[in-house]
Amino acid sequence: MAFDREERQQRATSFGGVAGAYERARPGYPDAAVRWLTGEEPTDVVDLGAGTGKLTRSLVALGHRVTAVEPLPEMLAELRIAVPGVVAIAGSAESIPLDDRSADVVTCAQAFHWFDHGPALAEIARVLRRGGRLGLVWNTRDERVPWVSELSELMVARSKMGRRYPDMIDRSGLFGPVEARDFDHVQELGREALRELVLSRSDCAILPPDEREPVLDRVDGIFDLHASDGMVSLPYVTVCFRATRF
Repeated sequence: MAFDREERQQRATSFGGVAGAYERARPGYPDAAVRWLTGEEPTDVVDLGAGTGKLTRSLVALGHRVTAVEPLPEMLAELRIAVPGVVAIAGSAESIPLDDRSADVVTCAQAFHWFDHGPALAEIARVLRRGGRLGLVWNTRDERVPWVSELSELMVARSKMGRRYPDMIDRSGLFGPVEARDFDHVQELGREALRELVLSRSDCAILPPDEREPVLDRVDGIFDLHASDGMVSLPYVTVCFRATRF
């Protein structure tokens, strides 16, 4: 789904109002996917559009030296609580407040589609050292599962955000060939967490409260049909791309 610049900005900033729900309900990322994006050895990583630090905490746990960059103060506040001690600074993909050639890897988790891609790719290339790597990752709901597909209909937007971006990176002329790999991932959610997961999506976050509640009531219905022992197992395909800076 493509948005014009104004709508993209509106949707991106909507996460500030649901930062707590985002932190409580959004899934993390499989360690195997994070290693594929960043490499096995500890290195200097910039986590761009870091949100509440869902990827940041995995990067830190794997021993990387991480600087998290996030434009929304509400998300940045959640990140600093969730990942204490990490270097976390305000900034955008289009104006990264870091020195030239200061990073070995720049990661973007669940964020690249919100960027103004031309300026953002130029900025990413600027802060990367030669031979450094750009890594993009999205958790996409596995909509081959019927109830997950139904859940996605409630969220309005389908989950295949990342598939169109390799050509965009290639056309920038700043990076080598884009590699892609998928990883399976499962998130266990209780009733309230499933509601908050839906609330944390931009399509729901921008709705007025009287329009959100019917959506969340239908989410409860899905939970009642598919929960076992008070939890649902939500399957994802974690979609990853990486490319090396020229």
